[in-house]
This record gives sequence, C-alpha cells and structure tokens, in this order.
Amino acid sequence: MLVSVVQIGNSKGIRLSKTLLERYNITDKVELVFEDGYIILKPIAEPRKNWDEAFAEMHSNGDDKLLIDSVF
Repeated sequence: MLVSVVQIGNSKGIRLSKTLLERYNITDKVELVFEDGYIILKPIAEPRKNWDEAFAEMHSNGDDKLLIDSVF
C-alpha cells in the first residue's frame, strides 16, 4: 500500500484510512517497531481491557463460582 507523507504542524506524518484503523483495531496509539530496515506499526495490545465489565457480567449471571474446592 502506498501512502503519502503529509505536513502536520512542524512535523510530518502519514494518514491511515478508516478501514485500516478498524481492521487492525488502532485507536489512539500504536507501537512503532524498527526491524531489519522496516518501520512496523503495531496496535497496542491491552489483554486485560474491559475485564471489570466482563467480571461484573459473570457475577450477575452467577458464573463466578469456584470450579475446584480450596486445597488448603
């Protein structure tokens, strides 16, 4: 994919299309990786994002029961 480098204030940057942003789940920030002469943009992984809502839903559904009795 070919993208243009555009002026952004005193800096320069690239614009990513809405479809790319949605496809790769890019929101506010990306990780910038320099590897073997390439610049790689990676979405920031947030593995625990929204866990509080998920746990609250599990509790309201009664799905937060222990599967194994305490061994102590």
